[in-house]
Amino acid sequence: MIRNNTKTNIIFISILLLGVAFFQSSANARYASIVVDEQTGKVLHASNPDRRRYPASLTKMMTLYMVFDALERGKLKLNQRLKVSRRAQGMAPSKLGLRRGQTITVKDAILALITKSANDVAVVVAEALGKTEINFAKMMTAKAKSLGMRKTRFRNASGLPNRRQISTARDMATLARRLIKDYPQFYHFFGTQRFSYKRRTYRNHNKLLRAYPGVDGIKTGYIRASGFNLVASTKRYGRRLIGVVFGGKSAKSRDRHMRKLFNRAYALIPKKKTDYPTSTAEAIEKTKKAKIRLAKAAYPRKSKPNRDRVRRWAIQVGAFSQSSAARLAAYGAAGRLQDRGVAQHGRVAVVMHQQARNRLYRAQIVGMSQRDAVKSCSYLRAQRHACVAIPPITQ
Repeated sequence: MIRNNTKTNIIFISILLLGVAFFQSSANARYASIVVDEQTGKVLHASNPDRRRYPASLTKMMTLYMVFDALERGKLKLNQRLKVSRRAQGMAPSKLGLRRGQTITVKDAILALITKSANDVAVVVAEALGKTEINFAKMMTAKAKSLGMRKTRFRNASGLPNRRQISTARDMATLARRLIKDYPQFYHFFGTQRFSYKRRTYRNHNKLLRAYPGVDGIKTGYIRASGFNLVASTKRYGRRLIGVVFGGKSAKSRDRHMRKLFNRAYALIPKKKTDYPTSTAEAIEKTKKAKIRLAKAAYPRKSKPNRDRVRRWAIQVGAFSQSSAARLAAYGAAGRLQDRGVAQHGRVAVVMHQQARNRLYRAQIVGMSQRDAVKSCSYLRAQRHACVAIPPITQ
């Protein structure tokens, strides 16, 4: 009797464990994740990276890619107004509540897509670029294929439920890399934490912007069929990582999981002293007094500056081992300054500096007045960004 009971218990426990395992696998059936090095594309973590999933509002990353492409080609302008159709008005939430016949600027549309994840705005953009949302979705799919997103198909511009709209964690990581690489002058929009429109303020759904050091984008997504999705980008120790999570059980658990993935990935990367972002800040801090002395020498109090020196000031927002990283930092700073109307003049420049056998690329905005340079650095430092004003070099 004892032996029979033992066997019965063992069988019962085995069945129970199998049931638990089946339940867990079913509960995680929508899960997929990947973490890649943005610069090299090296995969640092992957789980079901090529399994097809519903992207939900991650779809809007491609919608925004199409907008940025149109801006670069001159087909759209940031201050251009786009008309709202009846179809756009009738979209399901999340949305701004636009009405037929109203208009919205391209810039506001970008910010609404990023922060509010507005479905009505997605249709406005789709109809502006593709005449119809169906045609725009075909354009999105074609662009995805050209970017190497082989398993992605789009059927709408918003990410609202459609069983034929599918993607993968790997494809979304590819899209994030291309957004950063192809349009560094617009990428800073993804770091917008608040967006105000018609007396209402919307907070970005990507809470990692405030909860994880170095995160500066990109997009969240959710529909019932997909679970909670997230694509995030973070830069620490001079290395930018892109993480993708599909199928989170909640926004909090998804964000918590993304933090763990980033922490594990950074632990795999050997850290060099010159890679730390604080090295630039330290270098700036060490030379701050020297720069101030140079500024005073260039512009004595009792004399007026020469006219040819008015716009010969510059600001530096970082120094990097890769020119692409310097360019991204410079464009990001320029975009933030332009958005807030802080600086009226200036252009992006990447200045190479040779140190023995090593090259250092300085991210700068040049051709500024003294006032704009000082004001710009004051604003950027208030936003916790490194910045130093560089006066004209006197002979």
